[in-house]
Formats: sequence, C-alpha cells, structure tokens
Amino acid sequence: MDTHLRDLRYFVAIAEELNFTRAAERLFVSQPALSKQIRQLEEGLRARLFDRDRRAVTLTTAGAALLPAAREVIRCWDEAQRVVGDAVAAEAASLRVGLSTSVGRGLLQRAREGYAVRRPNGRLQIRQIDWDDATAGLADGRVDVALVWLPLPNQEAFATRVVATEPRCVVVREDHPLAGRSEVAFAELLDEPFLALPPAAGPLRDYWLAIDHREGRPVRVGATVSNADETFAAVEEGSGIVLIAAGNAAIYQRPGTVAIPVSGLSPSELALAWRADDHRGTVRDFVETLRDASSGSPR
Repeated sequence: MDTHLRDLRYFVAIAEELNFTRAAERLFVSQPALSKQIRQLEEGLRARLFDRDRRAVTLTTAGAALLPAAREVIRCWDEAQRVVGDAVAAEAASLRVGLSTSVGRGLLQRAREGYAVRRPNGRLQIRQIDWDDATAGLADGRVDVALVWLPLPNQEAFATRVVATEPRCVVVREDHPLAGRSEVAFAELLDEPFLALPPAAGPLRDYWLAIDHREGRPVRVGATVSNADETFAAVEEGSGIVLIAAGNAAIYQRPGTVAIPVSGLSPSELALAWRADDHRGTVRDFVETLRDASSGSPR
C-alpha cells in the first residue's frame, strides 16, 4: 500500500499529542476525519498503531516502531521541498544573456555589477551564439535577453533598446592597398570581396554587406562566416574584407589586419533585445540595469 504523506503527518501529530482532539486542532481538521484517516492507515499497514480508552491514548509496539520512520520520511520530504524551492528561486533569479560578438565598451562588467545590486541572488549566464541566428538565441528561447546588432529578423516580435550607436569600419589585411588610409569612402569598396553572415541571418546579413548603400551594384561574397573567429581568420587569409562597428575595432584588433573608418554609411546600432511578451521581473531589471550601464556608451 502507498501511504500518503498526509497520513504520516496525522499519525505523528497524534503520537506527539497522545490526544486526538488536540491533534485535530493542531492539524486544522475535524476529529472524525482524523480518526478515519488513522483507521485507513492502520488497515493499510495491517497493524494497530494506537491503544485508546476513555482516559488515554498510547502507542502500540507497531506505532512506536513507525514513529521514527514516519518523522524521517516527513523530514526528507520537507527538505526535498526546500531544495526544489531554492532551485526554482535560483532559476527565477538567473538570466541567460545571448551574444554573437564580444560587446566590449565595459557594458557587460557594468551590467553584472548593476544586476547584482538589483538582484543579490541573481546570476547572469552568458551564451555565445553563432551568426546563423541573428537574434543570438532569443528567437528559439535559448536565452532570455540578447545583445544584438540591428536589424533583427522578425524584429516586431522583440522589444529593443539601443545601447550604442557607432560608425562602421572596414577590416582589411595589413598588405591591402587601402591599409594605410585614415578613412575610406564606401564607394571605394564596392568591388571588393566581402565576408558575409550566413543567409539565415536575414536582414542583418544585408546590413553588414551594406546592400542599401550599393545603389543596385551586386555584392561579391568572398566567404560566408559564422562567428568572429572565422571572420578574422578569413580576413587574414585574404578571402575578403568585412564591415564592423567602430567600437569592435579595438576588441578584435589582430596582427595582420587593419581597421579603417568608412564614410558614406549609416551608423551601426548595438541593442539589447528581449521577447515583447516577456514581462518577468528579472528581464525588466536587466533592461533597466543595461540602460544605466550604457549611459556612458558612445551615441
């Protein structure tokens, strides 16, 4: 027979009170209901647990044997509930943050510090996501919020807050004919082979190829890249050039490559994004934290 935990709690209360009336009051149940449950427990165990007469209630030998075991079962279950509750609370306070590139600018460090003030028991889990998902894991639920470059595929499904607005640069090999320039007009790059994000990146792929600034000129794709490591390896190999945000030029500075400011292009926008229907307090707190953290970012 599978005994309900409730029956064990009833049994322990009576064993400790040695009085059905006081035990019923302690348990907030009626005395008849309590007596009925104990009879069912005794029937299931095939043992009488209490001796009762008009003057006293005492434990039988079987009842005395059951009492420490019943207390241990109840203690274990209460501990299990506490552990589960702690896990749920910890999960609720943790936040998964998606990234596709390093964001630098001191943003993440300030965000960690600010989030710890708002949620002392909170934890940020940073997830690096390849560029085949331009939402950095937000669209499929792998993360709760994401630092992304705009525009996003299906952007209307997300709430966004721009945290940095910066001009774009081009990264070329150090032996490229343009490498010694202090600035390059985008028109001078139209015939160059470009490194492209995967087609799944949708409008973000077009953005970093600057399709809307080409006036119909087709783009030459030198290679398709899925992450920053692949990108700069491809530049070093001479597979093509790539546009990046000015704030990322220092982050990704590598021997053998040069970043040059590009004129004639709209500025890039780094944004925090979250699902528009996600109203959890942890998300709201991180949005506000990053707003404060980005107050000193370039605009």
